[in-house]
Amino acid sequence: MKKFLPVFALLFIFQILQAQQSPEEFLGYELGTNFTRHADVVNYFEHVATSSPLVQYQQYGKTNEGRPLTYAVISSEENLGNLENIRKNHLQSAGLAENSSSAEPDKAIVWLSYNVHGNEASSTEAAMATLYNLITEHRDWLQNTVVIIDPCVNPDGRDRYVNWYNQVKADPYNPAQSATEHHEPWPGGRPNHYLFDLNRDWAWATQVETRERLKVYNQWMPHIHVDFHEQGINEPYYFAPAAEPFHEIITPFQKEFQTKIGKNNARYFDEEGWLFFTKERFDLLYPSYGDTYPTYMGAIGMTFEQAGHGRAGLGIITDEGYVLTLKDRLAHHFTTGISTVEVASQNVKELSDNFGEYFANTGNNTFRYKSYVLSGSEDQLAAVKELLDRHDIRYGYTGQQRIKGYSYDTGKNGSMDASENALVVSTSQPKGKMAKVLLEPATKLNDSLTYDITAWSLPYAYGMDAIASNRSVSTTSKTVSNPVSNTANPSGAGYISKWGSMQDARFLADLIKAEVKVRFSEVPFSSEGKEFERGSLIITKSDNRSLENFDRKVVEIANKHSRQLITASTSFAGSGPDFGSPEVKLINKQRIAVLKGEGTSSLNVGEVWHFFEQDLNYPVTRIDTDYFENVDLSPFDVLVVPEGYYGRIFDDPVLDKITGWVRNGGKLIAIGSATGYFSDRDGFSLKSKKTRPVEDTATTGNLVPYSQRERERIKKTITGSIIKTKVDNTHPMAFGYKDVYFSLKLDSDSYQLLNDGYNVAYIQELDVVAGFTGSEATKNLENSVIFGEERLGSGSVIYLVDNPLFRNFWENGKLFFVNSIFFVNNNKFRL
Repeated sequence: MKKFLPVFALLFIFQILQAQQSPEEFLGYELGTNFTRHADVVNYFEHVATSSPLVQYQQYGKTNEGRPLTYAVISSEENLGNLENIRKNHLQSAGLAENSSSAEPDKAIVWLSYNVHGNEASSTEAAMATLYNLITEHRDWLQNTVVIIDPCVNPDGRDRYVNWYNQVKADPYNPAQSATEHHEPWPGGRPNHYLFDLNRDWAWATQVETRERLKVYNQWMPHIHVDFHEQGINEPYYFAPAAEPFHEIITPFQKEFQTKIGKNNARYFDEEGWLFFTKERFDLLYPSYGDTYPTYMGAIGMTFEQAGHGRAGLGIITDEGYVLTLKDRLAHHFTTGISTVEVASQNVKELSDNFGEYFANTGNNTFRYKSYVLSGSEDQLAAVKELLDRHDIRYGYTGQQRIKGYSYDTGKNGSMDASENALVVSTSQPKGKMAKVLLEPATKLNDSLTYDITAWSLPYAYGMDAIASNRSVSTTSKTVSNPVSNTANPSGAGYISKWGSMQDARFLADLIKAEVKVRFSEVPFSSEGKEFERGSLIITKSDNRSLENFDRKVVEIANKHSRQLITASTSFAGSGPDFGSPEVKLINKQRIAVLKGEGTSSLNVGEVWHFFEQDLNYPVTRIDTDYFENVDLSPFDVLVVPEGYYGRIFDDPVLDKITGWVRNGGKLIAIGSATGYFSDRDGFSLKSKKTRPVEDTATTGNLVPYSQRERERIKKTITGSIIKTKVDNTHPMAFGYKDVYFSLKLDSDSYQLLNDGYNVAYIQELDVVAGFTGSEATKNLENSVIFGEERLGSGSVIYLVDNPLFRNFWENGKLFFVNSIFFVNNNKFRL
C-alpha cells in the first residue's frame, strides 16, 4: 500500500522551493555583470541555508577587519541529519581520530576553496552558482557526497578589490587594457589585511584566516580539495594534473586521480570549445599552498587557475584580441567545480580506500628517518609545539637519553644528549608524511624548476638542535611544570630576566609600553650566584623611582609573559659589570617608522606591519612613499625600509635627508632588496659583489638553444635555500644567538664584507644545507655579509640582506630584527 505525504507537508515543501532563490533572483543582477560585495555573498549563502534542507552554513572565524569567515556543507537531507557520525566515521577509518570504526565509509568529502587571493574575484561568483546548481540539479550526487564550500577565503582582500573596482569602472565597462579599471593601485586586492599571501600560509598559519580555517579543515580532512585561482589574462585555464616536481611522499593514486579529474574537466571544456592546459608551471612541492598542504594531508589537492586576475574586471581585451568577461571566468570555475564533485561521487570507495591507506603508512619506503628529535629552550619548544598542534601532528618527549642520527647542525651523522624536554616527532603516526615534509633536513628535488622556495625545515626555521634518526626513538610523558609565578621584592635592587626568544622580546615591548625603564648588558655577568649572557634585561629600582607601583607592575607583566624574574638584592655584580656600568645601557622607547606604498614590496611591508602589531605588539607609524619626501624624520628613532625599488623615491634630496637624519642619531634598517639601493653609493660602505661573466657573449653570441633558456637561467638563481652562516654573537644585533645561524636565502644578491662596519652574520665558506642553488648564483656568496651594521655619525645603517621576516615563519631570524631596533648603537638614552 502506497503512503502519501499529507497535503500540508507538500504545501510546506512547495513553499520552501518557492522561497529558495537563484543568485540572480536574490542579488538582482545576473552573475558576471557585477562583482558581489562579500556581505552580499554571505547573505546569499545564509538565504540558501535557510530555505534548503540540503545546506548548513556556519561561521568559523573573523578577519582582521571583522568580516565573517564562513563555510557551507551541502549534502542530502539524510546525510546532514547524520553529519557528525559521517565525519567521525571518516576520520576513524583513517586512524585520524580515536576509537576505530567498523562502519565502512561510504561518503566522499569534497572541499572547494574560493578567492584566497582577493583580486582573483571570479571564483566567489562561481561559488554561488555552484551552491545553487548542486541543490537544484545534482541532488543525486549529494546522496554519497558531502561538499564543503568556503565561498571566500580572503574577504578583506576581496572587498578591497571589489570596492576599488566599483569606484573606478566605466559604465558600461571599458575592455581596453589601458583603462583605469584594469590597473589596481598599490597594494592591490591580492593579499589579506596584513598584505600576506594566504596561499603561502597553510603550513605556517601566521594569519588569522589560516588559523581559523585549519581548525575546521582538520576536523574534516577531505578526500579532495580544490583551490580556485586566477592567472594572467592571456592564459586560458589551468587544471590538474600538476607539474613536476612532486614531493616524494605523494602517492601514485594521488597523481592518477588528479589526472582522472583533469580528464573529466577536459571533457566539459572540449564540449564548449574552451582552451586549457595541464602539467605545467604549478608544481606540488612547497607545503604551504592550498593544493600541496591538502595533498600532504592525504587529499587530492589541486589548483585551478582561470585567466583574468585583478586586471580583467568585468571584461578586457586580451593580447589575442578577444574580450575575456567575468561571465566567462565564473562559467569556467563553475564547470570545474561541478566536474570535480561529479568525479568524487562516482569514485567514493576508491577515494575512501586510498585515503585510509595514505594514513596507514603501510608498505611505504619514504621514511628514511623514523623519528625527529628537537632540542632547544623552553620558548623554542613551546613555539614549535604550537605549530605542530595546529596541524594535529603528535609528539612526545625523549627523557634523558643519547640520540644518534643525522645532525642538522653539522650536516653529518652525530649524536645528541637529549634532556627530558626534547621533543620526538615520529613518522609512525597517521600524519607521519606531513611530519616528514615539515621536519626532514632537506627536501628531495626531482626537478629544479619550481614555483616557490625549496627549503623550509622546521629545526632550522626555529633555531633548534635536531637529530633525524633512522630508528624509532622511545618517548615518555612529561611532567607538567607549574606556571611561572613571580612575587614582588621591593627590598631588592631590581630584577633580571634572560634574553633569547621572541617571548622575551614581547616581555620587553610590554615593559617599555608600560613606561618601565629597562637596561640590557652588553657583556656577560653574574648575580645572585647565576650566570647571565649578553642581552639579559636588567630592571632597576633606581631607574624607576618615579614609577608608581613599580614592583607590582613588573611582576604582573612578567607573569603575563611567563618570564622568570631573578631578584637582585644588590647592583653589585658577582662578576662582570655592575648595574651602573657603561656596559649596561638603558633601552629607548623607540619611535619607529615603516615605509609603505608604491615602490615597496607589499609582501614585505605586510611582514613588517604584522610583526609589529601581531607578533611583537609594539606601535609603528607607517609612512607612504607618496609623501615621504615631505616628512620630518626627527620625531623617529628608527626607519624601516622594506624590500622594494627606490630609485624614483630616494632621489638625491631625499637621500641627503635620510643620511643627515642617520648622522644625527637615527637608525635605518634596510631589508632584502632595499639593501641594494644603499650599496655602491657615496657615504655608505656596502659594496655589491659583481656577478662574474660566464662568457663574453658580446663577441661569441648566446648560443644556448631557445628550448634550454629557462633551465639555463636557473643557474643564476637561488630558490629559497638554507645556508649556514657565521655569527659574531658579541655584537648587540646577535644577542641571544649562537655563533652559527641558518639563513633562508631567497636570491643571489651578495655584498662584500664590510670594511668600515660590523659583519654580524656572514658567509665565509659556502655551506648550503638544503634547497636549490644555481651553480652560477653561488659563486659570489663566499665572504659576503648577511646581516651587518655601519655607523654614520652618531647613527647606524643596518643591512638585513636576507629578509628575516619572510612570511613570518622563519622564527629564528626575528630576534635579529628586534635586536636591531632596541640594542644596536644604543649609546644615548632619549629623555
